[in-house]
Amino acid sequence: MESTVVQVTTGSRDVVHDITGECERFAAGTGGDGLLHVFVPHATAGVAIIELGAGSDDDLLAALGDLLPADDRWRHAHGSRGHGRSHVMPALIPPYATIPVLDGRLALGTWQSVALVDLNIDNPDRQVRLSFLAG
Repeated sequence: MESTVVQVTTGSRDVVHDITGECERFAAGTGGDGLLHVFVPHATAGVAIIELGAGSDDDLLAALGDLLPADDRWRHAHGSRGHGRSHVMPALIPPYATIPVLDGRLALGTWQSVALVDLNIDNPDRQVRLSFLAG
């Protein structure tokens, strides 16, 4: 298994951050067939395979805002208002994804991208672990 950690800064607002390029570069360096496992070692972030740039990323944030509003209903109540929702989000958008790799290339569909989803405005510094399991 080969593995690396990518540092991502998500900023001070809810974000769907494209990490496809980092995943592609890592997979290309392997040159082989296998699986790319993308993992976010944070209790308040997730990984989504989604179309980006055509409004779907904003739609995802809107849907998460409807499902998990940033208000005072959350029992986990430290940090910014609504912070508890960030701890619930990984149950809906898991902190991992696994993508087939063929000849060093991600086997994503035409409109699929890999994204880090982060609703935690209290912690903009994230790590993404990329692990390649050879076939």
